Amino acid sequence: MTHRLFTPFLAVLLVAVSLFVTTVATAGAAHADGCFTWTRTLARGSSGADVTQLQIRVAGYPGSGGVLGIDGAFGPATAAAVTRFQQAYGLPANGVADSATFSKIYALQDNDCTPVNFSYAELNDCNTTWSGGAVSAATAKSNALRTMWKLQAMRHALGDAPITVTSGFRSRACNAAVGGAADSRHLYGDSADLAAGPHSLCKLAQAARNHGFAGILGPGYPGHDDHTHVDHRPSRFWSAPSCGI
Repeated sequence: MTHRLFTPFLAVLLVAVSLFVTTVATAGAAHADGCFTWTRTLARGSSGADVTQLQIRVAGYPGSGGVLGIDGAFGPATAAAVTRFQQAYGLPANGVADSATFSKIYALQDNDCTPVNFSYAELNDCNTTWSGGAVSAATAKSNALRTMWKLQAMRHALGDAPITVTSGFRSRACNAAVGGAADSRHLYGDSADLAAGPHSLCKLAQAARNHGFAGILGPGYPGHDDHTHVDHRPSRFWSAPSCGI
């Protein structure tokens, strides 16, 4: 009799334990990432490497004409960018980077930290080392990552239709081979040339104004009637006369 009473109880207990273990494992997976995992909520006044990583991913949401500084300090501009990111993805928009915000970022990035719709290979068809440009290989690659996250924000704002990158980082040798300007931003790894596709070149140039690009060159600017160029140079220079820019 004791055995008959114990067996159902044991079965229920085993099921409960199994559900608990499964839930914990699922929860852990939802809050961990192969690239970077945030371990705290970030808000105004926060600072540190985790803020820098957040800023890189929301730098495409600075507001029209804005450029978000990547400085590891969570100030009003970062809060505003986080709010716009949250709004873009239907999250509670309070400017606080919480678990829901981070979960969306995890879903948008691959294990090498690139956004899901862009890759290092797309931003560098020159060489595999990122060397030979105007900055160190590490800086060029880091700049390219920031460009990709801005492009990801722009892509989403344009309805998630593909954006084709035709040129990114160039070494001095690669830049000379294609006739690039001696001081081209491509040498810094912080720029991308975009081709027409689902969106016209003008549409791309116009949209870029809202996603943190200090440099925009497009149709009507010498040598840019067949592509739109974006970069994050130190100061703003926009020129695409055929597009009203």
